[in-house]
Amino acid sequence: MPSLQKTSAPRERSQTVIPTHRDEVAAAGSELIGGPYGRRALPGTGRLSPVRVVALVAIGMFALGMVQKLPCYNWAWFRGATSQYTHACYSDIPHLFSGRGFAEGLVPYFDRLPGGIPFLEYPVLTGLFMEVAAWMTPGGGDLTEREQTYWLVNAGLLMVCAAVLAVCVARTHRRRPWDGLLVALAPSLALTATINWDLLAVALTAAAVLMWARSRPSAFGILLGLATAAKLYPVLLLLPLLLLCWRAGKSRAYGAAVLGFAGAWLVVNLPVMLLAPEGWKQFYLFSRQRNVDFGSVWLLVSQRTGTTITPDRANLYALLLMGMAVIALAYLAFMAPRRPRFVQLAFLAVAAFVLVNKVYSPQYVLWLVPLAVLARPRWRDFLIWQACEVMYFLGVWMYLAFTMGGNKQGLPVEGYQFAIVLHLLGTLYLCAVVVRDVLAPEKDPVRQDGSDDPSGGVLDGAEDVFVAGGAAQHRARHAAPASEEAQRVRWGAPEEQGSRG
Repeated sequence: MPSLQKTSAPRERSQTVIPTHRDEVAAAGSELIGGPYGRRALPGTGRLSPVRVVALVAIGMFALGMVQKLPCYNWAWFRGATSQYTHACYSDIPHLFSGRGFAEGLVPYFDRLPGGIPFLEYPVLTGLFMEVAAWMTPGGGDLTEREQTYWLVNAGLLMVCAAVLAVCVARTHRRRPWDGLLVALAPSLALTATINWDLLAVALTAAAVLMWARSRPSAFGILLGLATAAKLYPVLLLLPLLLLCWRAGKSRAYGAAVLGFAGAWLVVNLPVMLLAPEGWKQFYLFSRQRNVDFGSVWLLVSQRTGTTITPDRANLYALLLMGMAVIALAYLAFMAPRRPRFVQLAFLAVAAFVLVNKVYSPQYVLWLVPLAVLARPRWRDFLIWQACEVMYFLGVWMYLAFTMGGNKQGLPVEGYQFAIVLHLLGTLYLCAVVVRDVLAPEKDPVRQDGSDDPSGGVLDGAEDVFVAGGAAQHRARHAAPASEEAQRVRWGAPEEQGSRG
């Protein structure tokens, strides 16, 4: 049970949370590098601060991911139908250099492409990123060498995005910078970072969350608008933010965020929308008309039942399920005994979209990694989910090797279906523990020291204005009253700091 006691909030919040002191898995893993953080450590001294360590580890893991792509870089992207799948090193980047006209100097959205897709099927900011990388790739010479160079240029730019991502996550919760190591060490980051350009949107989204945590709603909106101009999924973060600002009565901050979002998105999209409308809308047409594809629950249903699910029907099913997820999020936001943390609902919103979408490309896991770390910074749960995602990563490439190779070596249909189920179950498991933390805040590792919502910005410590049902009966359980010297509820605090009753 929580206990009411007078505490000094500034002193509590100045202490850095050490994972090896509170997480058994982190403590056990630390034996590989000398054991848990001990009394001889001198925090805040020297050049290697936690944030810098996290950034260096992220860059190191990214580099290991580049090494993992070496068989494809040397030959598998260019020779043989299935080698890039059997080596699990496929990337869209070198193939689209020539396949989308960058090798010929075609201008995205303005110049029509040969083949079935008339224009580049990526959002505008991602298209600009691809074009800038093409400008940095020397012209002339062998096409294979240019494709290799194009991948290297993109990898260098995406490495910067990976470092920005890790730093933003490490700085979002001021007292928990070491949680950024979960992002930096995530196997999925190393394996999928250079498959496509998703890291651009992921890094911008992480920066937006950091700005919201620093109570800068306009900057949050601008960065989220840029992220949505690079990939569609970041717009989903506006939904949980609306629910939480509604409950806390922070409509002005939400309005500033929406205005910043709309302005940034329009600045990027409006020129292309007006000057090349056919090219601009190609991304949205492609998304709507795309068939049920790899990794989705709809592909699993289609294969198991032998029934073809058309794009329109899959869109309808996904829309209905997403609507049900929105209702569930609203229930959590207004009925939880304590207002959920922003990143908890943000993770659940994006996870719901991933689960019901009609395609799940392997790099989509990057959308969830930073939100999962901030929502549930527990090494065991994170690694369970990552293990499922790594199995799916291997499964999809082995399945492609089986279906596209003449010798039928690889993973048959039943094996790939099992990999899809692993991905779905792993994501659902992480969603379940986050929901449990929302309904039982004393189990939330972020709140166990009495914190409210370190990533909530203006929501952190705010009083509830609108609550419903059971939440109204628990308003006294709020963790952070307006005055720092007032009594605060200490959920799950260590026994030496307070009674658990």
